[in-house]
Amino acid sequence: MNWLLLFLAGVLEVVWAIGLKYSQGFTKLTPSFLTLAAMGASFYLLSVAMRTLPLGTAYAVWVGIGAIGTAIAGIILFQETISAFKLCSLALIIAGIVGLKLVNAS
Repeated sequence: MNWLLLFLAGVLEVVWAIGLKYSQGFTKLTPSFLTLAAMGASFYLLSVAMRTLPLGTAYAVWVGIGAIGTAIAGIILFQETISAFKLCSLALIIAGIVGLKLVNAS
């Protein structure tokens, strides 16, 4: 269950990262509110998952999910560049997340 909460926290990290872009420096009300709500929910779910998951693992997985999701969102939503090197780098992050999950299977 804590791994699911951690995954959801990572997805919400992607949501708030995208929200930061749309809020334009917190100058737009609705995106700013949604960004802050997603931040709060993400941090809360991370803290709940950390009750039983190791600190380093939970934080690394949370950041990894956020980094991968945000990079993909940037490509899709904001036409950021895509390259073989970028895709390989994202694959390495995914491999790290899977490795941490396997080492800390609980």
